[in-house]
Amino acid sequence: MTTQASRPSRTPRSTPVFSKDLLDGQVVIVTGGGSGLGLSMSQGLCQAGAQVVICGRNPDRLGQAVEKLRSLGGKAAAIPCDVRDPAEIDKLVAKTVEGYGKIDGLINNAAGNFLCAAEDLSAGGFDAVVKIVLYGSVNATLAVGRHLIARGAPGSVLSILTPYAWTGSAFVLPSACAKAGVLAMTRSLAVEWGIYGIRCNAIAPGPFPTEGAWSRLVPEASMIEGLVEQRVPMGRVGEHSELANLAVFLMSDASPYQNGDCLTIDGGSWLSGAGEFSEYARYDRQRLKTLFQAMRPKK
Repeated sequence: MTTQASRPSRTPRSTPVFSKDLLDGQVVIVTGGGSGLGLSMSQGLCQAGAQVVICGRNPDRLGQAVEKLRSLGGKAAAIPCDVRDPAEIDKLVAKTVEGYGKIDGLINNAAGNFLCAAEDLSAGGFDAVVKIVLYGSVNATLAVGRHLIARGAPGSVLSILTPYAWTGSAFVLPSACAKAGVLAMTRSLAVEWGIYGIRCNAIAPGPFPTEGAWSRLVPEASMIEGLVEQRVPMGRVGEHSELANLAVFLMSDASPYQNGDCLTIDGGSWLSGAGEFSEYARYDRQRLKTLFQAMRPKK
């Protein structure tokens, strides 16, 4: 068996791969763009020339993100917004149009997730995740779509999913249900809005380390190390630049015929076994529940 250390692989390219003017003149909103994968994708968009507007609920985090993007030469701005509230989404769209004259694209990245045995899941816990992921994506997509249709302009909507959107996964029931709904939205609107020149696509990332998400989804470091080695055929986690490059490609005119698609970027891991967190079912259930509880934010 080939070990992770000796497995041949290409080093992911960290420098920009696209022309600096690929998205020149394009205005793109990125929800949840203040940290993690959202910030990495925003950086990729900026490097390709887009004016990026990031939104989220934490003004301080958004401010720090904008400073970082601008320090790298990007055109970036931030507008605080809770995607769960349609009225706030309408204000986000209105402020973006007021500041930049239009919107050309949207990346639905805002998400919430936590590990929980289904029998211990509360109604409030289910609601919290579904409202951010599903309701938030629908709210933002419809608002930006209305703007594009009213302008008679083409556009692109990209939603960030997960491979368990179609396989399901243990211990993340709210997220699985919500992400499956976003996939259905993507494919439904790809057909309905194609006549308007609005493309709707999705990306399903596998294991991409982020400080926020992994602190809520990885009970012990040894667990993820074992899962990556066992379930990811390429034997490693993803680099943020790899996801950012794919997002830029799908948002740009380099892929004008791509519509209603969901591209998986997970090193082939979903083909090795359905459900990103289903492997946790092998562990002692009571110990697992204790670990889950310890990961919850302290009130």
